[in-house]
Amino acid sequence: MSLDANTGIAEKTSGFGLGSMLRSPLALPLAGLIVVSILMGLASDNFFSVNNIMNVLRQVSVVGILAVGMTFVILTGGIDLSVGAVVAICGAVAAASIAGGHSAFFAVIAALAVGMLCGLWNGFLVAILGIQPIIATLVLMVAGRGIAQLITEGVIMTFNDPGLIFFGSGSFAYLPMPVVIWLLVGAIVILLVRRTALGMLVEAVGINRRASTLSGVRTPVLLMAVYMLSALCAAIAGIIVAADIKGADANNAGLWLELDAILAVVVGGNSLLGGRFSILGSLIGAMIIQAVNTGILLSGFPPEFNLIIKAIIILVILIIQSPALQSAAAFFSRKPAESAGMRVEQPK
Repeated sequence: MSLDANTGIAEKTSGFGLGSMLRSPLALPLAGLIVVSILMGLASDNFFSVNNIMNVLRQVSVVGILAVGMTFVILTGGIDLSVGAVVAICGAVAAASIAGGHSAFFAVIAALAVGMLCGLWNGFLVAILGIQPIIATLVLMVAGRGIAQLITEGVIMTFNDPGLIFFGSGSFAYLPMPVVIWLLVGAIVILLVRRTALGMLVEAVGINRRASTLSGVRTPVLLMAVYMLSALCAAIAGIIVAADIKGADANNAGLWLELDAILAVVVGGNSLLGGRFSILGSLIGAMIIQAVNTGILLSGFPPEFNLIIKAIIILVILIIQSPALQSAAAFFSRKPAESAGMRVEQPK
């Protein structure tokens, strides 16, 4: 329904027109994915091959899972720099469990439990002690890789357990298992936040934490749950990474993945200032990041171009989301509306 400015009569309008599609929060990420895919396809003839598409999907699954948890952290106005280290820790725990003679089921449960403990630590620092999220998670980012190296004793710990390897190299319904896990995690979280009050509560905390607390929301508990969810996603990603290489590499597993996860969230249309969010947008953002990574490698450019392009993308997004540009856009969009609503009174 829309209200006519002149008559005050409500008029029925369609919700499925081109205008509503363009106003969708997913419109920009989808357009970005299409443009990036076309550019990468022009740069490399093999980009749209079946093998490369499957490879892109396999690689994007790890960043996509991390982006799901990172979305909630950024939604609350925080940030989690420790997810890469948690990937290394949980991969090391899974590999060490297999090396200790335990089953793949025990290894997965142990890795997930350790990931939850890492999230509980981050949540305690942020929600209970009131430490800035970037500093609180930086502690585990620095110490976490050292913990992973202690678990693996400084070497690449390999394993041959088919049950654990299945999570990284297996397939289900003609899809690589990492992709299946990624889609399941995304679907479960989307249903959780849209069918329960969780999404609304976390969104409220991100918009105004103090007002949410005063209205009865148990903000510390909610924040701890958010950081535990982020670490749980990192634990799942760590299991996939370890299963894919059939070992735990504490030095390189999860390295710089926290930056890719953050970039996927903001490229997906989510604001670093917190508030409204889109899990699906973050998943699309992860595909954009991986498409850029793969396209640059296939086109023959040095891998260092990835870092430069990501830095440019971050800069552009920060400029777009800056308060100064938002205020200017609101001012100029308000001017035509005010001009259209003005009426000139004819003298009698």
